[in-house]
Amino acid sequence: MASDQQITTERPNNDTQTQDFGDNPIEVRETDHYQEEYIRGFVEKWDDLIDWDARARSEGQFFIDMLKARGKKTVLDVACGTGFHSVQLLKAGFDVTSVDGSAEMVAKAFENARDRDLMLKTVHSDWRWLNRDIHGKFDAIICLGNSFTHLFKEEDRRRALAEFYAALKHDGILILDQRNYDAILDVGFDSKHKYYYCGDKVTAEPAHMDNSLARFRYTFPDGSEYYLNMFPLRKAYMRNLMKEVGFQRVNTYGDFQETFDEHDPDFLVHIADKTFIEQV
Repeated sequence: MASDQQITTERPNNDTQTQDFGDNPIEVRETDHYQEEYIRGFVEKWDDLIDWDARARSEGQFFIDMLKARGKKTVLDVACGTGFHSVQLLKAGFDVTSVDGSAEMVAKAFENARDRDLMLKTVHSDWRWLNRDIHGKFDAIICLGNSFTHLFKEEDRRRALAEFYAALKHDGILILDQRNYDAILDVGFDSKHKYYYCGDKVTAEPAHMDNSLARFRYTFPDGSEYYLNMFPLRKAYMRNLMKEVGFQRVNTYGDFQETFDEHDPDFLVHIADKTFIEQV
């Protein structure tokens, strides 16, 4: 059962304050490198980028409503980050298990929940071996915060989706989001910072973009800069990949709207059903 998960309470012993991308940062296109990108200094500033209160106002009840409308109760948050969505869902009455591939993020999520008098069930796990580290089946999996774009190889993406699929009950759903990379690649970057990254004193913008690398720079009020190297997933590719892994239907929302112009939203949210059920 989900309640048997490992609980992580201690911060990892990693005081490194400098990200290491080598001599040519745009050559770093490896899935495993995310472990070196989420250093403690960056993680400690991550909530300044999100702004929990502003983000809660901007996205409203979207994820809660989607889960409740489908009768879901147990949720596996596989990219919990600093815990924003895990906390929101826990407060809404869901049974939540929080996972992240970054030990720094897992520890910060636990701290954030504890500061709000909540207890998270946390697991440090790489998605490619997710079912080695968790137990039981879940009604829903959420993978939010543009996290899936950390997977650079198609075999890693397929393996992770297969692990998600296996961790779901027979009628489970996967909710996965991503930046609208089609718009960035085809038109250019023009983030409104309206929904996801709501911190008004932090900038997040591309430092380099091509068809296999989205390198984003995050600049904070104290002048510090951090970077993430990610793979720019196109919408059609992501939808097809989910279906090829076995999901029966995929509905896509743009900035939480069901109808949208292709290049308008900053973020896309895919809701994938493991079992096809006719809507009444």
